[in-house]
Amino acid sequence: MTQSRPNEFIPPPECPVFEPSWEEFADPFGFINKIRPIAENTGICKIRPPPGWQPPFACDVDRLHFTPRIQRLNELEAQTRVKLNFLDQIAKFWELQGCTLKIPHVERKTLDLYVLYKLVNEDGGFDVVCKERKWTQIALKMGFAPGKAVGSHLRAHYERILYPYYLFQTGANLMVRLLKHLDNFPFPLFSLMSFSFHPYQDKCSLLWCTHDSHCDEDRLLLCDGCDDSYHTFCLIPPLHDVPKGDWRCPKCLAQECGKPQVAFGFEQASRDYTLRTFGDMADSFKSDYFNMPVHMVPTELVEKEFWRLVSTIEEDVTVEYGADIASKDFGSGFPVKNGTFKVSPEEEGYLSSGWNLNNMPVLDASVLTHVTADICGMKLPWLYVGMCFSSFCWHIEDHWSYSINYLHWGEPKTWYGAPGYAAEQLENVMKNLAPELFESQPDLLHQLVTIMNPNVLMEHGVPIYRTNQCAGEFVITFPRAYHSGFNQGFNFAEAVNFCTADWMPLGRQCVEHYRSLNRYCVFSHDEMTCNIATKANTLELELASAVQKDMCAMILEEKMLREKTYKLGVWHSQQVDYDLLPDEERQCAKCRTTCYLSAITCPCSPDQLVCLHHIEDLCSCPARKCLHSFSSYKYTLAELKPLFQALTTRAESYEDWASKVKKILKADQDNKSDLEELRSLVVEAEKKTYPETDLLSHLRQVIQNADRCTSMAQQLLNGKRQTRYRSGGGKSQNQLTVEELRSFVNQLYDLPCSIRQAPFLKALLNRVEQFQQDSSDLLAEDMPGSSALHGLLDEGASLDVELPQLAVLRQRLEQARWVEAVQEASDQPADLSLDCMRRLIDQGVGLAPHACVEKTMARLQELLTVCEHWEEKAHNMLTARFVSKLNFNEVDSIPAYLPSCLQLKDCVSRAREWIMEAGGHIPGLGALSELVSRARGISVMLEPLSRLESLVSEVQAWKESAAKTFLLRNASHSLLEVLCPRCETGSQKSKSKKNKDVSVPCKKVEVKLDSLFDVEKALSTSKDTASMATLSDVHQKELESLSMLRTSNESKLQSSPSCLAPTVCLCHTVPAGPMLQCELCRDAYHSGCVPGFKDIQTGLPWLCPLCKRSEKPPLDKVLPLLASLQRIRVRLPEGDALRYVIERTVRWQHKVQQVSPTQHQNGKVSLICSNIISLKINENMTPFLFIFMFHSINMMQARHISGTDGVPETKKEPEKLEKNSKRRLEKENIEGQHIGKTKKPKKKKPKMNKERRREEKQTTSPSNSLSDLSYSDDSEEDWSVCSAKQCQQPEGNEVNWVQCDGSCNQWFHQICVGVSAEQAENEDYICVSCAMNDLTE
Repeated sequence: MTQSRPNEFIPPPECPVFEPSWEEFADPFGFINKIRPIAENTGICKIRPPPGWQPPFACDVDRLHFTPRIQRLNELEAQTRVKLNFLDQIAKFWELQGCTLKIPHVERKTLDLYVLYKLVNEDGGFDVVCKERKWTQIALKMGFAPGKAVGSHLRAHYERILYPYYLFQTGANLMVRLLKHLDNFPFPLFSLMSFSFHPYQDKCSLLWCTHDSHCDEDRLLLCDGCDDSYHTFCLIPPLHDVPKGDWRCPKCLAQECGKPQVAFGFEQASRDYTLRTFGDMADSFKSDYFNMPVHMVPTELVEKEFWRLVSTIEEDVTVEYGADIASKDFGSGFPVKNGTFKVSPEEEGYLSSGWNLNNMPVLDASVLTHVTADICGMKLPWLYVGMCFSSFCWHIEDHWSYSINYLHWGEPKTWYGAPGYAAEQLENVMKNLAPELFESQPDLLHQLVTIMNPNVLMEHGVPIYRTNQCAGEFVITFPRAYHSGFNQGFNFAEAVNFCTADWMPLGRQCVEHYRSLNRYCVFSHDEMTCNIATKANTLELELASAVQKDMCAMILEEKMLREKTYKLGVWHSQQVDYDLLPDEERQCAKCRTTCYLSAITCPCSPDQLVCLHHIEDLCSCPARKCLHSFSSYKYTLAELKPLFQALTTRAESYEDWASKVKKILKADQDNKSDLEELRSLVVEAEKKTYPETDLLSHLRQVIQNADRCTSMAQQLLNGKRQTRYRSGGGKSQNQLTVEELRSFVNQLYDLPCSIRQAPFLKALLNRVEQFQQDSSDLLAEDMPGSSALHGLLDEGASLDVELPQLAVLRQRLEQARWVEAVQEASDQPADLSLDCMRRLIDQGVGLAPHACVEKTMARLQELLTVCEHWEEKAHNMLTARFVSKLNFNEVDSIPAYLPSCLQLKDCVSRAREWIMEAGGHIPGLGALSELVSRARGISVMLEPLSRLESLVSEVQAWKESAAKTFLLRNASHSLLEVLCPRCETGSQKSKSKKNKDVSVPCKKVEVKLDSLFDVEKALSTSKDTASMATLSDVHQKELESLSMLRTSNESKLQSSPSCLAPTVCLCHTVPAGPMLQCELCRDAYHSGCVPGFKDIQTGLPWLCPLCKRSEKPPLDKVLPLLASLQRIRVRLPEGDALRYVIERTVRWQHKVQQVSPTQHQNGKVSLICSNIISLKINENMTPFLFIFMFHSINMMQARHISGTDGVPETKKEPEKLEKNSKRRLEKENIEGQHIGKTKKPKKKKPKMNKERRREEKQTTSPSNSLSDLSYSDDSEEDWSVCSAKQCQQPEGNEVNWVQCDGSCNQWFHQICVGVSAEQAENEDYICVSCAMNDLTE
């Protein structure tokens, strides 16, 4: 089995690719020096010329012919070649034993004998592996699957094939060590058992045959090398038959196997190709191999296939490569001056272009210009014609020089490179992985015949880079950079070397390296240095400085070697012009270095010379004969001094300047110079016309960077930078980030010069970093305070730096303010309304996510949900005017302002107070109206309310009925004013004034009865017994006032002639014409001034308009009013006054019965009536009672005429009279209610406090105490309220109502509850609330 093939090839990283501008492309070495700091770190780089740079192909295609090299791909790779060499040795070993080696197969795979041999040796050898039973481990290391008993097969194959070879290589005595293994070998081991072999031993100790008695010519085995004879039965183990193949005796076997291997190299093809025939062959090979057109094969596929082929020993692929074709023989691909290729006028620029590989090595900036010889491949380009898989192996350029390769046309060339600093690392890795190759060829890597997979090198730490060079592109390799590669297909490339001033120390180091490897030099480095020194005055300063340093090292080394030679006794010397000698005649016999400054010769070896480093290796003469050796030299040390001095003079000023510049540029932080000193160095360089070196360019760049940094730093410190803000944000588009500021500060401190603004910016950076630390600490808190965040934001805003923490802090500030707002609102539950919570939630929704915000939001939303639930519940209760069992303690525990709940709680509290008040003693009408008015303002269903409203309605109906009974049409007096005794007499003017005076509230000292208001107030506040006494007092005052009025009016009519004529009547004029006299006040009136004069009946008492204040209802119509009022059980001042009138009437009737006889005769009634009238007048009866009694007298007269007695009918049928009166009163009450209900409210119901003030005003106004309360605006509104939840508010002249027949007795619009007029008349109506209550119960 072969070693497990490595994984699929992984391409290394790409090398840098440069695309110079036309200006940069004009100076090749200037551009190369510019990219060198980058490119030398990868070893190789690719350059794409500017577009349009396409030199013509000038090579003579017809004349070009070459013999390519033959490359067997699996022999190129180092590790694969080691395996092949090992198999060749094993095969040769067994072939000399007369056997043909056949590599066995294990698990259907070819066994890798090299790996098996190496693993067994690493584990201690065959005996140790067998003893410790490591064959299974060996199988696992070789990649075999466990558990298949492969170890025993490996042991058998090793013991049969490899173990004899191992013993042969170690030179063991097989006679002793292999006796126990003799039966296991199927082929002769005599040669192994009969000698001990050593590579440097020419003799073998043979085991001669001693059994002469058995000598038989038929059993003799003849050696095919030396013709010695051996008995077959004397061999161990004995041979039964003579081997069929050639057989070698032990002596011949040692000689054949001990021959050194031939150094590996490429063979030359037997065929000579032209460019066209080679291209046909190359294209045919590639298309046949990949079975597709050549231009369609991907480069990645070719690359992976190439590295697969070089790593396998089973497949043998051979390609040809036309390499190292001299351009001087067939012409370069670039056009040259005086060449056979004629260029057009447009292409003449390519003749002198620095990128023309014929010109680049000999440019003034190239050191190779001073090498006199035309070295092919270094100063003269070489041509390369490639085909698919043809490769160039790992190598570095001669003398570690630069190389440049240009691909004129064809398919790409794939390159791999390692940087110069990794050269020794790459060499060590290859030596460790293939030590057998380097043992025989120490300078193997200089032979350009060995390749190794880049993946393997990278696995061992070697940095490798790759690139694909396409037609028209350059690839440059840097000093001591190992590189290799292969061609993707048929192409044509050209390459050459060049050296710049920076290469000088590396060139001398390379010569020392060549000396250690005994490798010849292509040219003499010392000779080149001396040639340059002879032209010191014309050298560029950079080159002069580099050569001066190199020559200094050369002179010091030469002086030391000459002193050493002199001490060894070589005193004779002679001057030799080595310039005239060919290089092969002045090579050191030991190290093959080309000698130039000096050499040592000896008479005993006249054809040899050595360098001063190997004076002891010149010859084998005794030490005393060294006195005859000669020292040859080119220059004496004294002659070298002027050359060195010339270089020093040329380079000294520049060197001093350059040294000073370098010292400044490399100064540490404490020893930096200021910017002005750097500017002075530039001025000095310009004044002394120093060349435009990299150092000067770098110095200018440093000054430019320092100027830019200084300006930027000053702007940052002054705050004068452009701060054009983005719309909607506070961040400047030109603000530096923290990293940019830190980088800028580091850049300031990294500058070779000191900047005075640097410490201030460092302080700014410290503030920024402190701000970041404070921000980090503050943001690490769960929810910091808004004041701390605001302060930190102010601090960050003062820093002219883009701080990402500012956005986070602003975000956190909004969150903190919101959380604090929620907390502040929660601390004041009285102000935390639902709208406030919703507003806070809306504000919180727009905030960025945060645990504290989410927690607060959840708590607030939970509180809002609870509050909305309770508010909705309370609102529904208030709307339904029904309160269920409500736990106000739970509501009180909610930290929020719940208006509906508070309103409900207030309503419940007021309802309880109202119920307590409503359940007390029988109230008066004012208190009852106030209770009803208060109840209507309480949004709670109050069961007594309907009863009280019914009472108020009954009272209003009673007052209306009484008013219809007693009041005159269009009367200006109230019912109380008519029923009460008169409190004042006199003219209307004085009355009005008095009313106005008493209407003004004043401090009450004692009970006054001067006005109707005082009487009404006294009646309302007194008890039943006291009310009669109050009315008696008022009656007494009425009698006194009336008596005074009668006396005054009578005296006025009896005035003397001397006095002025009195004014009478309503017109206040003197008496004239027919006059009428009032029976009560005794005042006189003109008959024409009295309205209705013609209707006055003659003989009846006449009352003036001022004394006639009311109607004169009969007693049987008045008594039902008093009875119905007693059933209502509401105290009214009017009721007290009516009762007092009826009591007086009853007393008067009693007196009349006492005055009149029991039986009346015809014709005596008039007399009785006259006596009664006289009685009434003498008793000073009140006007109302006088009129009332006068009506009674008329009734008596009528009854007498009709034959009835004088007993009032009310006494005969009191129950019937009372019943009829009740029905008549109820009818009038219903009519009044109907009138009130059909009126449509036109105004919004006023608030309760206004209604109360209006009622208080009505009760306190003496002139309006009974001003149609049932038809007032407030009463109209109360009657016109529909109890439906969604009242449609019908309009029109007539609106139909229906009353609930349930427990609520509420009124509804018929249209609002869907009841027709017929249903309301014939059926009972139960509202929704009462129906639900019934279902609940």
